[in-house]
Amino acid sequence: MTDVKASESEEGNSSTDNEFSWPDQHEVIDFEQERLHRKQRLAAGLRVLGRLRLAEGVAGHITVRDPEFPDRFWVNPFGKNFKLMKVSDLICVDHTGEVVVGDQPVNAAAFAIHSQLHAARPDVIAAAHCHSMYGRTFSSLGQPLKMITQDDTMFFNDVALCSAGSGAVVLDTAVGKAMAESLGDKKALIHQNHGIITAGQSVDSAVWWFVALERSCQSQILALSAGTPIEIPDDLAQSGYDQQGHELAGWFQFQTWWEELMRDEPEFLE
Repeated sequence: MTDVKASESEEGNSSTDNEFSWPDQHEVIDFEQERLHRKQRLAAGLRVLGRLRLAEGVAGHITVRDPEFPDRFWVNPFGKNFKLMKVSDLICVDHTGEVVVGDQPVNAAAFAIHSQLHAARPDVIAAAHCHSMYGRTFSSLGQPLKMITQDDTMFFNDVALCSAGSGAVVLDTAVGKAMAESLGDKKALIHQNHGIITAGQSVDSAVWWFVALERSCQSQILALSAGTPIEIPDDLAQSGYDQQGHELAGWFQFQTWWEELMRDEPEFLE
């Protein structure tokens, strides 16, 4: 279990529950520098999902809000292999779906979903979605995530369900809006017959939540196929959430992947 306290800053000073102290959470002074930082994390996050074989074909997308223009987001171009993504490959899309930076097309589903999510949640810096095997399989059950393992508790009372447009390819912003409304103030959503989407205050946390939720879906499918899993009591689930379900914990978990990519594939920064 990750035990990284959100209430402790890097200097060891206490802060409120709504304050975090990690590199992605700071006042933006230099937009260009911050933009590059977010794009680097985005390229890394895409490579992580590619490395873990969670992205299949051309489906899937991660977005990060532009620091200077809040109604724009950076995203992977349609058809580019996640495992080969570089910073220079990323495109920027505005609130109308027009590509304003870059010369590659945008995935229509990425715009339909992420534009509505970013519009509804000003606090969300990044969001992640792809058609992972266990996430999409679990979504077909129309069931909430159960707290059956210690790791699941990072999602205690923090995963929403949505059935709007279930099973159809999401190309309509009305479905994306319904998904955003269902998400509410939570960090994860199970979209029925489609899959999972996660949100965070950094690319790092959004990607970690996605991978962790995919593994939780896998765990639940296996447990349900074997019998009736024993659920963790609410008080213990809340304790687990307090220790590993906050933004700092999500950001921190991603750093092991960043370290590995910097060692093995530093060309993603190009």
